[in-house]
Amino acid sequence: MQIDIKTSGVKPIRNTYAYVEKRFGDKVASRYQEASYDIQEEINFHYRPLWQPEHEIFDTDRTVIQMKDWYALKDPRQFYYGTYTQTRARQQEIIESNFSFVEKNNLFNTIPEVLLKKAAQLLIPLRHYEWGANMNNSFITGYAYGATLTNATMFATMDRLGSAQYITRIGLLLDGNQGSSLEAAKQEWLEGAGWQPLRKSLEEMFVVKDWYELFVAQNLVFDGYIYPMVKNIIDRDFVAQGAAAVSLLTAFMNEWFEETQPWVNSVIKTTAAESDTNRQQLIDWIKAWQQPARLAVSTLLKELHFDESDIELLDDTFAKRLTKIGLQIQEVSA
Repeated sequence: MQIDIKTSGVKPIRNTYAYVEKRFGDKVASRYQEASYDIQEEINFHYRPLWQPEHEIFDTDRTVIQMKDWYALKDPRQFYYGTYTQTRARQQEIIESNFSFVEKNNLFNTIPEVLLKKAAQLLIPLRHYEWGANMNNSFITGYAYGATLTNATMFATMDRLGSAQYITRIGLLLDGNQGSSLEAAKQEWLEGAGWQPLRKSLEEMFVVKDWYELFVAQNLVFDGYIYPMVKNIIDRDFVAQGAAAVSLLTAFMNEWFEETQPWVNSVIKTTAAESDTNRQQLIDWIKAWQQPARLAVSTLLKELHFDESDIELLDDTFAKRLTKIGLQIQEVSA
């Protein structure tokens, strides 16, 4: 008896969805394309928002920035729900391992008390900054236009909440799960002289109506100063003095910032390339928010007794980033 085994191929009737085919052609699309492009609600709205009748529910006029195609503001990471959750799950495994290693080996017991106190003063109040960034990105997600952008800002919204939670866990490790470090950090955020410029700026962001200005203020300017400041201090003032455990527990902050920078840069660069009007508006916003960002960082460095000359390094780092994006901003001074 002879048995012939044959294979047969089944050709799909369609290669992709019609709305994706309209943009990219009749070919197999990526999951990112299917989950991100041309899914913004545009028609069949029953009524305008009662609180803003001058706008549609989803309206391109909620910002002064103008784009021919809002889907040009794509995410170079190609994040959609699947890839995003898989990436964060892998990162969380590493972070949990770091926390477990520090806790099981009592690494904080090997660090001088003065360094632990400085770490708490620098890091724990930042949970409130991260919560504010969560609120700001949530606002951007709600009012921005084009799912390639709002998908990414929603991911950023959840990332900032996660960062606030990890900073909270650092505080609980520092005080033996008593919560006293969190209460002290809250009072510092509310009353401490070093934190008031940052708190003031964050609360001013809460009332910014133009979502793109908020994107510039939060995700480009303030993050562009706060995250490098924290990294510089940890590398120099903690790791170099034997407090490597602090670096282990804050590695997620550095990794997240390095990952999201290309996305923010891409959005800003694409917008600036659209028109001279967009470019000038972005420059004006950056100038307007860079000054309070510098003040916030300078005040923190001074009040927390860190190296105040770091502001020059941060200015240089931020200027190089803007040059990479293709924006030239005249040097600002305090």
